[in-house]
Amino acid sequence: MAEASTDKLAFELVSPERVLASVHADMVVVPGEDGDFGVLVEHAPLLSLLRPGVISIYQGQQVEQRIFVEGGFAEVNPKGLIVLAEAAAPMGELNLDDARQSLKDAEEDLGDARDPTEPERERLERAITVARARVEALEFQG
Repeated sequence: MAEASTDKLAFELVSPERVLASVHADMVVVPGEDGDFGVLVEHAPLLSLLRPGVISIYQGQQVEQRIFVEGGFAEVNPKGLIVLAEAAAPMGELNLDDARQSLKDAEEDLGDARDPTEPERERLERAITVARARVEALEFQG
C-alpha cells in the first residue's frame, strides 16, 4: 500500500479474485460488523470484521465509488486502510433483478432443507443475509 499523503487516505480493497480499489481518498465508509464507520487520514488504528454492505469511497463531499462486500476484515493502520473482502463487486456490476432472484433462491433453499446440520443452516442463513444486503443496497442506490 502506498503511503497516504498528508491530506488523503491510502485505501486498498482486495477480494480473492482481484484488487477492486487502490486509491487515495478523502474518506472511506465501511460496513463494520457493529455498524458503519468512516475512515479519514490519520485515523486511529482499528481492526473490524465486516458485515455484508457497501463501501463508499469519497473524493471531497462526493461518493466516487461504491463497492458491495459480502463480508471480510478491515484494518486501519498508520499507512491507511486495507479491506480484505470475502467477495466484492462494484455496485455498477450488480443487477437488482438478479439480486432479488438470488434472495428468493436462498430463502427457498433454507425452506427446502430437511433437518439441516448446524453448519449447513448457518451457510444457508448467511446466503440469505448476503442476498438481502445486496438487494437493499441496490434498491437504495436506485
